[in-house]
Amino acid sequence: MGRAGVLPGLVLSGARMTEEERRFTWPIRGQLLFALVFVVAALLLLSQLGSETKWVKRTAFFAQPRFWPAVAVGGMALFGALHLWKLPRKRFTKPDFVEWQVWFLALEWVLWFMGYVLIVPVLGYLPTTVLFMPLMTWRMGYRRPAMLWLSVAVGLGIVVLFKTFLEVKIPGGMVYDYLPDPLRSFFILHF
Repeated sequence: MGRAGVLPGLVLSGARMTEEERRFTWPIRGQLLFALVFVVAALLLLSQLGSETKWVKRTAFFAQPRFWPAVAVGGMALFGALHLWKLPRKRFTKPDFVEWQVWFLALEWVLWFMGYVLIVPVLGYLPTTVLFMPLMTWRMGYRRPAMLWLSVAVGLGIVVLFKTFLEVKIPGGMVYDYLPDPLRSFFILHF
């Protein structure tokens, strides 16, 4: 890390930086986008307070269902706007784009999770979990067969713990309908 807030090889020239940017000692890459998204989200939530909360007659002011959400969301909007206003740099630079790429890489894991959630009702909890565990293990860089088999065992253990012992209500997969009757009931109840 060269100067605070700037990735190596992407150091901004001193001539392009403002005096306020030079004095700011904390990382500033990505902060402008974060502040903008935060303020927009807070304003969106603030605009929904009227329809999502109620003001109840003959109820104490501090006990109103709308009061604390209004305080929280109003604080988000106010302090988010102050943060945006006081940012030392209010323009996007190359380190910002590098930072955003890192943030968007996290979306891959959201897609994995969404795929898992969509496939469970089709294949069932056990087959989907036993399929996804080694896939996720491989994706995280653990490629040895022992690790992949261990992940299958962990997936099986998770299904047995949650579905069989804790009796968590997870619908059976559509493929279970093709099993013989006694086996289908067993799989729906336990896997």
